[in-house]
Amino acid sequence: MDLFENVGTDDSGVPTFERGPLAVRMRPRTVDELVGQDHLLGAGSPLRRLLEPDGSVPSSVFLWGPPGTGKTTLAYLIARSGDRHFEELSAVSAGVKELRAVIASAKHRLAANGTETILFIDEVHRFSKTQQDALLPAVENGWVILVAATTENPAFSVVSPLLSRSLLITLKGLTDKGIETLIERALTDSRGLDNKFEIDDDARENLIRLSGQDGRRSLTLLEACADGARLRGSATISLTDVSQAADGATVRYDRSGEDHYDVISAFIKSIRGSHVDGAIHYLARMLEAGEDPRFIARRLMISAAEDVGLADPSALQTATAAAQAVALVGMPEARIILAEATVHLATAPKSNRAYAAINKATADVRAGKPGPVPLQLRNDSFRGAQELGYAQGYQYAHDFPEGVAPMEFMPEGLEDTQYYQPTERGYEANITRRLAHIRSILSSEG
Repeated sequence: MDLFENVGTDDSGVPTFERGPLAVRMRPRTVDELVGQDHLLGAGSPLRRLLEPDGSVPSSVFLWGPPGTGKTTLAYLIARSGDRHFEELSAVSAGVKELRAVIASAKHRLAANGTETILFIDEVHRFSKTQQDALLPAVENGWVILVAATTENPAFSVVSPLLSRSLLITLKGLTDKGIETLIERALTDSRGLDNKFEIDDDARENLIRLSGQDGRRSLTLLEACADGARLRGSATISLTDVSQAADGATVRYDRSGEDHYDVISAFIKSIRGSHVDGAIHYLARMLEAGEDPRFIARRLMISAAEDVGLADPSALQTATAAAQAVALVGMPEARIILAEATVHLATAPKSNRAYAAINKATADVRAGKPGPVPLQLRNDSFRGAQELGYAQGYQYAHDFPEGVAPMEFMPEGLEDTQYYQPTERGYEANITRRLAHIRSILSSEG
């Protein structure tokens, strides 16, 4: 059942939210009732202009932010800001047929009496490319004013032509103070619990924590808590009511969207920064949200090579073994294997010098710097190679006491180039000393 079904609408078709769950009834009716997003509501700001009484909507709008931050509320307030018709579609259930029908009605309405149409699309990131492309003519020609809400970064989920024709407004998760404001308002407002309940301080604090910056979740939990208190015959919401209503905090994480990229980024950066506790936290966060453990294992192998490098060559061995073990074992035991590999990498000495070396060499190759391969290094296993001078002057390294042949290996123009510069960290310190000696022998060539 649609959360907003049978809640009533005004003359323009905008829901009025007179009935329904607490989170629906408490939806802000005016700009002044909005909680959070102060960074967007300053005088003269694009969002403020959208919400002014004259209803100045300069373009279509994408509202991007975490769940429960007011995206849908803003869409309704924008719709009410001017004398416009309102249409709503959910990308979860609507197809191209429904979309084209709404657009056709909007065109007719605009031509008949000049009435503009606000088309609100919730979860727009769920629209396919074909559905998004179908919106382009309507947005470009002004047949509809699109107000689209999404919890995913539009850069990843919305086609570029549609995004470039729209204003992007980024919402933030609510602060603890904002969540507290919502809770107190719902406890006292006649649309809410109407002063029939109070809440203990520790229960309030826990409810705020469990809300996770999500205003809708805070009110959903509060309503469940009130039901629990009512069943106990009490008018006071206790910590026990909160615990029973929440049944544990949910993890916000979208495996295909922005959270996926943010959390894996935090995971790798924690490993790189040698913050083992942070790395373990983000590992647990991904696993609890259902991330594929094989994906995590692959990123560990990359981190072992890129960030730990030759400061601890065994790190890549650990990460590779972990990837193999995860594939064989699976969850939930795979979490132990991944944790061990994470701890190894996070606590290992770090060096990205091999990574930097290949990047520098690649840059030279792409810049067209490499000359021809020196004759002494060329393959001479074909007829006529000797006449061409191939392999002449080549010195076999094993014929020398230290296994280092004093000859030129770099192509012309790059003779003195040194890509790899080892550190003094971990095992790589041994390489530093050894390489200095090798280079001194090589430099004596000629």
